[in-house]
Amino acid sequence: MSAPTMKLRANAVPDVIPVGEIMPWAIFMGLIGLLAMYFVGAEQGATSLFHGMYVHEWVHDARHLLGFPCH
Repeated sequence: MSAPTMKLRANAVPDVIPVGEIMPWAIFMGLIGLLAMYFVGAEQGATSLFHGMYVHEWVHDARHLLGFPCH
C-alpha cells in the first residue's frame, strides 16, 4: 500500500477564528467550570446550598480525584 500524500496549495492561508465569536463561549465554559469546581470542592458544611449530603455523595469520587479532602 502506498502512503497517502497531502497536496499543498502554494497560496494556502490558515483560517482565522475571530476572538469575538469565541469569547462568549469561553466565558460560558469558564462559568460552568467554576460552578462544577464549587460543587466538587466546596458543597458541604457551612457553604452548602443544598440541605443534606446528596451533592457530596454524587461528587465524592471527583473530590478524591482532584485532591479535595472530605473525610
